[in-house]
Amino acid sequence: MKFLEELSLKNKLYFLFILITTAFITVSIITTINISNMKKKLDSLYFGSLVPVTELNKILQIYSNDLTSTVYKVKSSQINKFQATNSIDNSLKDIDAIWYKYEHHFKRDYELEYVEYVSTEIKDMNKYIKTIHNNYNKIPLNNISLEELKKKIFNINSVIQKLLHYEIEMARYERIHFLNIYDNLLFTIIIGLSFIISTVLFISYSIFNTIHKNQTDLEDTSEKLTQANKDLERASYTDSLTNLYNRRYFNNIYSIELKRAKRDNSFITFMMLDIDYFKQYNDTYGHLQGDEALKIVANTLKETLHRPSDFVFRLGGEEFGIILTKTDEFNSAKIALNICNAIKSKKIEHKNSKVNNFLTISIGVVCCNARNLYDDKILLTLADDMLYEAKDNGRDKYVITSNIKQA
Repeated sequence: MKFLEELSLKNKLYFLFILITTAFITVSIITTINISNMKKKLDSLYFGSLVPVTELNKILQIYSNDLTSTVYKVKSSQINKFQATNSIDNSLKDIDAIWYKYEHHFKRDYELEYVEYVSTEIKDMNKYIKTIHNNYNKIPLNNISLEELKKKIFNINSVIQKLLHYEIEMARYERIHFLNIYDNLLFTIIIGLSFIISTVLFISYSIFNTIHKNQTDLEDTSEKLTQANKDLERASYTDSLTNLYNRRYFNNIYSIELKRAKRDNSFITFMMLDIDYFKQYNDTYGHLQGDEALKIVANTLKETLHRPSDFVFRLGGEEFGIILTKTDEFNSAKIALNICNAIKSKKIEHKNSKVNNFLTISIGVVCCNARNLYDDKILLTLADDMLYEAKDNGRDKYVITSNIKQA
């Protein structure tokens, strides 16, 4: 298919999309039409044959069993007058209701004459039974001839049996007709689907074969784009100076870790860190030296926190943040102390600091079970409060709390 080779990659994909969509729509239409036809045939088989057979059988059962049984029980004094009349009334009502349903099913023209005949016979039979019932005071039910009733019931049963036999034969015919239609539909669907699938597969193979010729160039381009995307993604959540996670990434991680800790019913710790008298440091040593100090602090934080689940962020300026998970209050305090000592151990000169000759850091720490947090911002608020408390108490230290109710 030479015209496919001349198409651009974009147009090849469009063509493939249109081809597959058209095939899908065609298959859907064919399947829908055939399923609809199958449903109509099943409905016809069920409502046109099975239901009428069931209804006629019910009428036969009422005549042969219920009414005869009632008369027999009266004659043998097993039931009283009230029970007998009530049973007869119910039986006749059931027959009238069932026959009414049967008559109102779809009937072919050549069926109407016999159906009307059966209807007349049923009415006569019911009238006979009602006459017996209405003349109960004159002719007690227990004086009724059982043989005469049996003859009447035998006659009506014969009439209904002919109609029942006809309905059964029609059901058999409809079933055979349905199976023939089913086989034809199945054959049509198989042939149609086979043709559509074969066509789609052939054209798809041709399209993919032409696309494969350009695969090497596409792979090279894809690798370059992937690397560029990784660099771009890394730049979007990394602070360019310290290579720590930035504030934007903090907002994302904070929400994720908080939800995970709530789900696991575990501790979560947030630390807010601030370099002591950093403005004075910049004024004394210059901003370039201040940037170097920030890098050293950032590297020290990364060296102190070893777990993959420990997150260190530069929140802005000389302010840093740390998120710890599954770390209780005792261990959180221990880590905070280690951070303070690690920063001082770097011995970064800070002659204008009011707390030490070297650069120091103050930390506000909040540690609690995440399930107890009724507001996600509590950790941030309390950590900020603890940081200010550490500064007010002389700096170069940490202050920790687990009492989130004070927020």
